[in-house]
Amino acid sequence: MAMDLNTLAHWVSTTPTLFQGEGVVAARTPFLPNVPILKEEYRGNPRLGFLYQHLCSLLFTLNPTYSAVSEEIQLNEAGSTLGSLDFVIKNKRSQRYEHWEVAVKFYLLHQGLWYGPNAQDRLDLKLEHMLNHQLPLSQSAQFSDTYPLWRDISRHLLMQGRLYVNPFHDEPVPSECLGYQLNPSQITGFWCYQSQSHQIDETLFLLEKPQWISGKNEHSARYMASKKPEFVHCQSDSGKFWFIVPDSWPQL
Repeated sequence: MAMDLNTLAHWVSTTPTLFQGEGVVAARTPFLPNVPILKEEYRGNPRLGFLYQHLCSLLFTLNPTYSAVSEEIQLNEAGSTLGSLDFVIKNKRSQRYEHWEVAVKFYLLHQGLWYGPNAQDRLDLKLEHMLNHQLPLSQSAQFSDTYPLWRDISRHLLMQGRLYVNPFHDEPVPSECLGYQLNPSQITGFWCYQSQSHQIDETLFLLEKPQWISGKNEHSARYMASKKPEFVHCQSDSGKFWFIVPDSWPQL
């Protein structure tokens, strides 16, 4: 499908993060809310994570507060890769370098935990990996030795996306994850099992991966329930986002 980078970039620049508060986990995006019209086309990897990182790269570059944007910085030791940093940028106001890890994620609440569509992915596991593996890369001796110019660097995690609850199950919604406060404004999605989907009282339209961010358009196909197990992401006429999952989920 053709991607409207302007719509996607506007979503990234203006949508609140999954968390609120202060500290290494960003409570707001570092981007300008008003994005100039983008004329380029995206020809990279179609997976949503790669597209999101490309959008973040564009938005960092367009923000005059930042300069010297570097991305996908590899960190190696004895011929093996320790990991890679998403972004290192220079904040011209503070005159300091910043290490940013970025992710866009969609999680469904089930029995007190937030699962991704692929149930091996969970919000608590992702956050723990980011905090205890990805961000510490820029504090390592290998990083300081390889990039001495970036030795005095701050660390930041940007997580955007949407959190989904099942309105047909009575389950309390957690207010935090690993001690970090969730942003209630992002708990706006809904999900249900296929056997519950007849209870949805609106027409749904199927979303392709980039539309998980921005929502449906005039070309989106109408969702028709299937008897075969399926995992679909839809948006209703009123704008509500819905995941419909097989009855066996999360044990697929």
